[in-house]
Amino acid sequence: MRTLLAIDQGTTSTRAILFSEDGEVLKIGQKELKLYYPEKGWVEQNPEEIWSDVVEVCTSVLGWAKTQGCMPVSVGITNQRETTIVWDRQTGQSVYNAIVWQDRRTAPLCDELRDLGLEDEVSARTGLLLDPYFSGTKIAWILDNVEGVRDRAEKGELAFGTVDSYVLWRLTNGRVHATDATNASRTMLYNILDGMWDEFLLEKLNVPSALMPDVQENISD
Repeated sequence: MRTLLAIDQGTTSTRAILFSEDGEVLKIGQKELKLYYPEKGWVEQNPEEIWSDVVEVCTSVLGWAKTQGCMPVSVGITNQRETTIVWDRQTGQSVYNAIVWQDRRTAPLCDELRDLGLEDEVSARTGLLLDPYFSGTKIAWILDNVEGVRDRAEKGELAFGTVDSYVLWRLTNGRVHATDATNASRTMLYNILDGMWDEFLLEKLNVPSALMPDVQENISD
């Protein structure tokens, strides 16, 4: 039997789901994921816990699939979107906890950008409101507030990704640093008209382009 494996890395849990070609759910593995609240309005996760949970649920489902003779022929990833991770390209270790989409610490930065008259420009280029919900200002916060990180980012030593990109990087042992257009469009740094990272917005948020993943089609292999 040909099957498909879906990795669903959500805000509060991680799941691996094995589907038949007809869409029937054959097996599910799931584990709850811890959220951390270091300050009021801050929401974080441990990237290593995200990765270990992905490994655990996938190992469980694939172990069952092997006994049934129905190992998957393809894998897809769905994830919690705007949550932001920056990691070392050599070691895979994150430079800071994942900043979750719910986090509001960058509201002051959004206010500064709004005062500079950038809100209409952001919306025209990305289709999004200027809001800390999205990844762009989260990246900027990590670069500006974690010691030594900006210098390393500018040297090309670090990578940024939403959770899909981080999981894909770990699954491929660092060979693939990519995301798809739907995730890229939630960063507030992706130009939806040109279909690429927006150099103007990267400059305004002082985010080095070397951090950014390749943007591929949703069903890219």
